[in-house]
Amino acid sequence: MLFLSQSPAPASFSLMGLEAAFTAIAVALGFAWPRLAISVFQRVEFKFNLLARRRLMSVFVVGFSALLLRLAVLPLLPIPVPFTADDYSNLLAADTFAHGRLTNPTPAMWVHFESMHIDMKPTYMSMYFPGEGLMLAAGKVLLGNFWLAVPVVAALMCGAICWMLQGWLPPSWALLGGFIAVLRIGVFSYWTNTYHTAGTIAAVGGALILGCLPRLRKTLRMRLALLMAIGVVMLVVTRPYEGMLLCLPVAGNLLVGAWKRPPSVNSIVRAAIPGLVVVLVGIAWLGYYDLRVNGSPSTLPYTVNRATYAIAPYYVWQNPRPEPVYRHAEMRRFYVIDEFDDYLRVHSWSGFPVMTLVKALRGILFFSGAVLLPPLCMLPWALRDRRMRFLVVCLLVLAAGMSVEIYLFPHYLAPFSAAFYGMGMQAMRHLWHWKPGDQPVGMAITRFTVVICVLMAGLRLFDVQLRCPVPGYPFSTWICNWFGPDHFVPERAKVEQRLTEISGGQLAIVRYSSTHDPVDEWVYNGAELDASHVIWARDMGDAKNQELIHYYSSRTVWLVQPDFPSAEVIPYPVAHQVTAVSSR
Repeated sequence: MLFLSQSPAPASFSLMGLEAAFTAIAVALGFAWPRLAISVFQRVEFKFNLLARRRLMSVFVVGFSALLLRLAVLPLLPIPVPFTADDYSNLLAADTFAHGRLTNPTPAMWVHFESMHIDMKPTYMSMYFPGEGLMLAAGKVLLGNFWLAVPVVAALMCGAICWMLQGWLPPSWALLGGFIAVLRIGVFSYWTNTYHTAGTIAAVGGALILGCLPRLRKTLRMRLALLMAIGVVMLVVTRPYEGMLLCLPVAGNLLVGAWKRPPSVNSIVRAAIPGLVVVLVGIAWLGYYDLRVNGSPSTLPYTVNRATYAIAPYYVWQNPRPEPVYRHAEMRRFYVIDEFDDYLRVHSWSGFPVMTLVKALRGILFFSGAVLLPPLCMLPWALRDRRMRFLVVCLLVLAAGMSVEIYLFPHYLAPFSAAFYGMGMQAMRHLWHWKPGDQPVGMAITRFTVVICVLMAGLRLFDVQLRCPVPGYPFSTWICNWFGPDHFVPERAKVEQRLTEISGGQLAIVRYSSTHDPVDEWVYNGAELDASHVIWARDMGDAKNQELIHYYSSRTVWLVQPDFPSAEVIPYPVAHQVTAVSSR
């Protein structure tokens, strides 16, 4: 018998609270001693500006810093263990692609393997768009581990944000924005510390599109058109709805520019046509993927999954679907109670404005935390800057698009990450020049803000030892910049590891209590389900369980009960077992 327990150290104070306290101190110091350590700051800024003048080198340094920092802290923040439905769904897609397939046949005993965000019919596959799975599969094939692709793409994201900012801001501010992206989302956020990686991919795509726009307005070059097209395809295969919200104003801006200054036919043929071909090929490939998974090039796996299991729609004007027949109580609880409660809150005259405000705060806090809130006080001035008006239009389109969605998590905003940083850095520029009483108060607050970003990144590495944890899963971790793999105890992973150490195939039948949290799901399997060393299945009562056990008659069968005070694994009561798993 195997018992696994957890006994986390009690929290003494909050990491986010500590950041807020440091921010308040920084503002106070800016007013009280605006010239504090000014000579030290000036020496650092001189060297910083020297690097900023070398634009390509700046992009490389930002990206390489993100990659190097995340790999350097692996001893303290190891490769994360999957623990959410999103993680397992993306890993199923990645495992499928790594095996050279676009989808998998439906397993024979599929009703025991149903789980959130997984399609079982007409084929066995993730419901998500294929971009995340392709990225994770590349990590497995090229680097030997699914997750190792994540810090690589995070590095590309930070470098792309820096490159985008160079098209909208002075070089030094673009470089600073790139480094802030490294510290705030490139190393510690859930975009880089889970297997739910649409945020990083879509952020790269959005940064390429917004970075190419001002450069294309100056000169129509094939290289820039191809980069923009690659960015569009990255959005198509990860976050197409939000990608559309970004591409519409960008396309409008390009058309207006072409109307005012019509390019030559040769320029269009050399630049625009190759970019358009890349976009069409990307869309065509997605259609072929949908055809293989669902039998229709216009039917998304996401659509099939929502139609099969969900009752809550994703947009406020839609009505709930009829409740389907659920074979498992946990899945019904997830879709009918957890999801539908959010729909009811948003889909009311009183709840809509409140939930819209909550969604806005969720997005702002993800990108800013507490430390970057003071510069946002200068947004009224930044919004008036003529050069930034287009980014303002983009964010207004985003706000309109998000207001009609029921749900919002920060990765929904990922295509606009570079726009957020562009407006944030422009607000910081205004703060830098703010001199109440002819004192460099804004300059001091800006400098202290950057220091706090660096300080908090260092403290984050030792948050467990300092007993100042990030707010816990599931809600607050999605809005927190500091999320990482040390904020949950991977009980499922421990059980799987113990079962893997036993020779021969294992069948783990999972039995939940009536109060089990459906977010803490244990039943997920890989693409080669029948060939897996450990197969996870749902308890469906003794009669149906016996059918499953008979089908997998060569496997050792275990009953897994996650809701015991300690996760319990025992030989299945009616199966003939000769081996016991022990944690000793």
